[in-house]
Amino acid sequence: MVHFVGAGSGAADLITLRGARLLRRADVVIYAGSLINPELLELTRPECERYDSSKMTLEQIILVIERAERENRLTVRLQTGDVSLYGAVREQFDELDRLGIEYDVCPGVSSLFGAAAALKTEYTLPDICQSVVITRVGGKTPVPSRESVRSFAAHRTTMVFFLSTALAFDLQRELTAGGCDADTPAAVVYKATWPEERVFRCTVGTLAETVSSNGLKNTALIIVGQCLAGGHTRSGLYSPDFTTGYRKAEK
Repeated sequence: MVHFVGAGSGAADLITLRGARLLRRADVVIYAGSLINPELLELTRPECERYDSSKMTLEQIILVIERAERENRLTVRLQTGDVSLYGAVREQFDELDRLGIEYDVCPGVSSLFGAAAALKTEYTLPDICQSVVITRVGGKTPVPSRESVRSFAAHRTTMVFFLSTALAFDLQRELTAGGCDADTPAAVVYKATWPEERVFRCTVGTLAETVSSNGLKNTALIIVGQCLAGGHTRSGLYSPDFTTGYRKAEK
């Protein structure tokens, strides 16, 4: 059996209880060595085999899993953040499906949410924004033209950019071309929830300079949108004149 486990956004204690339990049971762990907090490996048993996938190809990963399956051993594929975002897991699923190897997925805390926690913000605010765009700037991995930064920028909603700090100048240009004003609030969160976490608040107009002057090249998220400025109305959910399924409005 193979368990794909989201390791969380960085802090070792942000892995889920299920994920931690699976790590303690694992006979084999294949982990994203360039991104995973090494403290998590301390949860494994001394006899557990560990493989750093940052030095492996897909084919090598599958060979390790195949061998473990033949020996009736439990494998944990430890991915950064949550498995569903930029984890290159679908190709692994496809190979396991082809080989008839059973697997499941344990979700994790994405850096998307770790960054919001660091910023002490809510991505969805009444009268400001009710949607979140999760995307990246096209680089070595292309982005479909229908998903361009400028097309998303036109919506004026919250945008969270993964894997884009190295292309911050391109991002700033495309945001501006999409209609974002120079004073639109932005932020860069480096290594969200790690001990070395750092938060840089800026604007679209100063975004590229903020990234460049602080030497930010990777392991950072960029957030753009009015959610960072506030100015929203109060939610009706806890308003005394708002009726819910559990509480009647006060007269």
